[in-house]
Amino acid sequence: MTRCKWCNLKNPKYIEYHDEEWGRTNFEEKYLYEMLILESFQAGLSWECVLNKREDFRKAFDNFDIDKICNYDDKKVEELLKNEKIIRNRLKINATINNSKIFKEIQKEYGKFYNYLKTFTNDIILYETDKTTNWLSDKISKDLQKKKMKFVGSTIIYSYLQAIGIIYSHEKECFMHKNKKSQE
Repeated sequence: MTRCKWCNLKNPKYIEYHDEEWGRTNFEEKYLYEMLILESFQAGLSWECVLNKREDFRKAFDNFDIDKICNYDDKKVEELLKNEKIIRNRLKINATINNSKIFKEIQKEYGKFYNYLKTFTNDIILYETDKTTNWLSDKISKDLQKKKMKFVGSTIIYSYLQAIGIIYSHEKECFMHKNKKSQE
């Protein structure tokens, strides 16, 4: 079975993520939140690195309980910085706490984070490959930065939109490939 070129066929977690999760629409609030946090940890690293640590991130960050993360204090930050099973970057950990508070503010304003995303997407799915940014990731990134989120540059947001299924990017050779025409 042919998969996207980026999928490391020697890594069962990566294969499972590629085949079962990446590019599939999933707009559940908890998933949207988890993926935004994980994608922010990817900045400067590979997604495979983050994915390999995903379960450890879940444990370290209270199963991505947004209310708990919003209340993390300096003691919890120090605990996370000592956890060798996750990416120990003070700026990213502090950004996670900050971004969680902003995520909640967005949920409060729009009812759901997905409703916020829809103000940019108009409920469309984009089908494109071989890109790392586009007009949509630029707009969302710029707005999130305006709201004071960190580690949400256009490349990170593009990757996030691919992960949650707003941008569908399985390569033409991949068994998962489909395009807008095949969906009509």
